[in-house]
Amino acid sequence: MFNPSQADVRRYFCAVYAKSRAGQALEALETIAAQWIDEHPEYHADLRDAEAAVAAVYGGSDGYTNPFLHLSMHLSISEQSSIDQPRGIRQAVELLAHKRNSLHSAHHDAMECLGTMLWESQRAGRPPDGNAYIACVQRHATKDA
Repeated sequence: MFNPSQADVRRYFCAVYAKSRAGQALEALETIAAQWIDEHPEYHADLRDAEAAVAAVYGGSDGYTNPFLHLSMHLSISEQSSIDQPRGIRQAVELLAHKRNSLHSAHHDAMECLGTMLWESQRAGRPPDGNAYIACVQRHATKDA
């Protein structure tokens, strides 16, 4: 299983941003990452300097989200949807995107569910519950906007 360090993840997104801005060819996963980076211009300053990004501390107390965590969650949800793993996530995200009329907004709702699933898994010391994750995304899709 691929298990990158925090520094690896930050360098990856910075490298994708640099390659994309330079018009260089991107690998498939980099193309998806670049699309999410483009959706978040508020993070571009954080992505310009890889070493500063590695050293940065995002505690959340200033109201600023961690751009690398946020982009990683977008990338995770994109990958989960592309392979439908956990089974049913593709349909749930598509339903939510249709309801929100925006894949981007759907991802943000799904991130809440993904974060909750991971937090509960770590807290309980058990594997992530994909069914609860999908049910959460489905609830977002069926509740009033």
